[in-house]
Amino acid sequence: DGSGYPKGLKGDEIPIEARISAVADIFDALTSRRTYKAPWSNDDAFAMLRRLADTKLDRDCVDAMLKNIDKVEEIQQRFRDAGVV
Repeated sequence: DGSGYPKGLKGDEIPIEARISAVADIFDALTSRRTYKAPWSNDDAFAMLRRLADTKLDRDCVDAMLKNIDKVEEIQQRFRDAGVV
């Protein structure tokens, strides 16, 4: 939306890699335990991504993640099984 750091880019001015990373980073931040907050449920995090689509996040990138919820949860489980999370 042009409010990003450092160059105030918006839309297609933002490299696709950065748009994808932003969606993944926000999802991870919301669903991970932090010293200052409990982890959000996946459902709550996905709902937040939907709210941020078109304003702070790229809708196509959010939609791609939402179309692959099963894969996202499979990856989360692999990390839990490995003791990483």
